[in-house]
Amino acid sequence: MGPVEVLREYGRRVEELLERIVTGQAAAVGRAAAMVAEAVAGGGVIFTFGTGHSHLVAEEVAYRAGVLVPVDAILEPSLTGHQDVTKSELLERLEGFGRAIVEHRRLGPGDVLIVISNSGRNAAPIEVAMEARSRGVPVVAVTSLPYSRAVGSRHSSGRKLYEVADVVVDTGTPLGDALLHLPGLEQPVAPASGVVGIFVLQAILAGATALLLERGLQPPVWESGNLDGASERNARWLDRYRERIRIW
Repeated sequence: MGPVEVLREYGRRVEELLERIVTGQAAAVGRAAAMVAEAVAGGGVIFTFGTGHSHLVAEEVAYRAGVLVPVDAILEPSLTGHQDVTKSELLERLEGFGRAIVEHRRLGPGDVLIVISNSGRNAAPIEVAMEARSRGVPVVAVTSLPYSRAVGSRHSSGRKLYEVADVVVDTGTPLGDALLHLPGLEQPVAPASGVVGIFVLQAILAGATALLLERGLQPPVWESGNLDGASERNARWLDRYRERIRIW
């Protein structure tokens, strides 16, 4: 299988996953969008959280052109893998981080938390979700049910992310994440959780924007800073949300 064949097969497999999400997860995405719209209408913040590579999905929607303004990615450096990636892999399995993170970021009623974890098994994302819910914050889980149901929990409760969330959006990625098997190589290649995870988050936030418009509200949405005059127009949102979102 050469590069062109890999491209085509990977594209086909990703398209299959996206189609399953569009057809099979529409209700869950709709519920998540409604929760987000309600929070934004009430002045709340949409927090996103992921460890390891899942933090890339969380970060994608913060201070992003075409995305709602009050979205704040919780990026704990020791859990992201930006540096000392093997250490972060170990730390995301330890309990204690989640409680401290939720307390430090002052999540509370009126906010929404979206937790991204492909396997849904590690302690940190599970604990963040549990701690947020204990504070009256609804939680959306973006996770793979086929993956999560095939592995054990690394949290002392024995529960996995999908079992502690209010809304679960199933990305459907396979056990191990990667999609392609190449002749002569035992390990599969071409993971999909990042691609479909970003799709899900953008769909939720765009759906929430549409719901706000249906309610007759003007949604706060970032413009691309590379458009002339956009920085000046974005300044109004910076002033409005300066105390709640951490983008400075």
